[in-house]
Amino acid sequence: MSIQETTREALSEFFPDEPVSIDPVPDPESDSDKAEKGKEEQKDTPRENGIIVQDYAMKGFHLDAQVEPGQLVRAAEILFDLGYFIESITGVDWIKEDQLEVVYDFSRYDFDLCRVAVRVRIPRDNPRLPTLTGLYTGANWHERETHEFFGIVFDGHPHLIPLLLPEDADFHPLLKDFKA
Repeated sequence: MSIQETTREALSEFFPDEPVSIDPVPDPESDSDKAEKGKEEQKDTPRENGIIVQDYAMKGFHLDAQVEPGQLVRAAEILFDLGYFIESITGVDWIKEDQLEVVYDFSRYDFDLCRVAVRVRIPRDNPRLPTLTGLYTGANWHERETHEFFGIVFDGHPHLIPLLLPEDADFHPLLKDFKA
């Protein structure tokens, strides 16, 4: 079993109603057909919870998992136990849906490359998530940057102060309703 299959199976504990298929399904579409179809299907809204197997060549990661805020730490623990490191953390402002999304990119570079995106949606009026710094020390600066640019509070973070903006900055410049 490949690391991608192992990871998908491990993360499937969050989605018991979804069947976990580890057999690749052949896709007869050409790359240009896939790209056109992807553009047509792309929505400007967050998607439902679940795991999606992605085309690495087109998306840059193998698995895309959408989890609830209460599942975030457990998902990170699963990936940690499988040998993943945190690559980046960023935010997305879904202003029309009154939500923020935090995207965590995890990778492992051993004999079997696998990149996983874990997404968590939270309300804009209470943007809080637990910190991952206790598990991944590399999350420290990523969470600080995401906090200052999107206003997301990472509960339990040891030093959640501005990283790039002035300490007295009372604004979050990457929110879509920010007025410069």
